[in-house]
Amino acid sequence: MMSAEIHFDRTGHLGRITLDRPKALNALTLDQVHAMHPRLDQWAADADVACITIEGAGEKAFCAGGDIKQLYEACKAGDLEFAAAFYRDEYRLNRRIHTSPKPYVALIDGIVMGGGVGVSVHGLYRVATERTLFAMPETGIGFFPDVGGSYFLPRLPGSIGMYLGLTGARLKAADTLHVGVATHFVESAQLPALIEALSEARDAAEVKASLDGFASDPGPAAIDARRELIDRCFGKASLAEVFAALEGESDPFAAETLATIRAKSPHLVAVSFEMIRRGATLSFDDCMKMEFRLAMALAPAHDFVEGVRALLIDRDNKPAWNPAGTEGQVLAHFDAVPGCGDLTF
Repeated sequence: MMSAEIHFDRTGHLGRITLDRPKALNALTLDQVHAMHPRLDQWAADADVACITIEGAGEKAFCAGGDIKQLYEACKAGDLEFAAAFYRDEYRLNRRIHTSPKPYVALIDGIVMGGGVGVSVHGLYRVATERTLFAMPETGIGFFPDVGGSYFLPRLPGSIGMYLGLTGARLKAADTLHVGVATHFVESAQLPALIEALSEARDAAEVKASLDGFASDPGPAAIDARRELIDRCFGKASLAEVFAALEGESDPFAAETLATIRAKSPHLVAVSFEMIRRGATLSFDDCMKMEFRLAMALAPAHDFVEGVRALLIDRDNKPAWNPAGTEGQVLAHFDAVPGCGDLTF
């Protein structure tokens, strides 16, 4: 079963990972996580491997998220042991990618969301194509932008990370390059030739030269026209101030953005705001420890189970969210040590 879901290949000096669940948009499973981590360790220690790539099978998705339905069933049944194993091991894999001693190149040809962001954005290089579609839509399913979102979102320019984390807004290829989610743009038809060039690269400098050589201009970024408004409204010290700033704008985009946020789980929007705010000053490891606490508190909670039901199971798109809760209730999630203990590395 595993051999059909993920493949590891050596081509010259290149170690290649292919996520192979195209019918499920290459959604990341716990078995795939368990297979990837030791292989990354092996290639890190192999002097003949100069570069590692990860890609998704098919033409639709790189990786559209984690296996949320499996998590939904576990959380609905109160199986916190599975939830803890999933988040613990996924977050450890995110850290392994972040600390990779070899250039790690994500070939983001298609949809990348949630868990797919976690196995791509922490790598040294992220290659977008004309088919790239990026989003962190977790607040729409009663969760928060995890898999290291607390680290990379506040490190994007201006307040774009806060905007992406709260709204789940989608970015196309030029946008991802503009805000730093992607480092290069390469036409999808050029990926086989790029992979061949990377397989011949003998060190980090040659890897970068190959990527730079294949990179081209994706054209104008649509989000650029919204950047001033986004920075003005989402750079506030509190969520209430963000709402007030959006309400005070005359641009219809602000009203649309406010309506988008208000359709999400109010409680998880509040949690996500606080998480991204804190993450701006935390190390990567501390961000992942914070996210693990939040995951263990909020995955079994009503809004996640209800959000997945409404958007992915029954598909009625009518989640019955709980109220936002008080500031104290939001902050309590950050201090609650899970029954299984804090995340360790």
